[in-house]
Amino acid sequence: MEKRAIQEKILRKLMSMKPAKWGNSHTGEDNLIKGLPSHLRGTKVVDKAIEELYKLEFLTKLKKTGEWHISLNPRKKEEIYRFLNIPPE
Repeated sequence: MEKRAIQEKILRKLMSMKPAKWGNSHTGEDNLIKGLPSHLRGTKVVDKAIEELYKLEFLTKLKKTGEWHISLNPRKKEEIYRFLNIPPE
């Protein structure tokens, strides 16, 4: 699985969660990789894919209850939709 496919899977997962993880709705950082095949978890390609999502500012990180929590950046919603080739809402 290539980096771009990993990034798309992570973004789509956060968008499909109930409720979707935009802004103040967040999930534990460990949940980012749960939907990926087990042989990819903890690999460099996954780490680089996630790191790039932070650099693009598609993901925001917030420390809650001693753990890092992740959400989609609502200010980048249009760019995320373009990245995923989804028509904007």
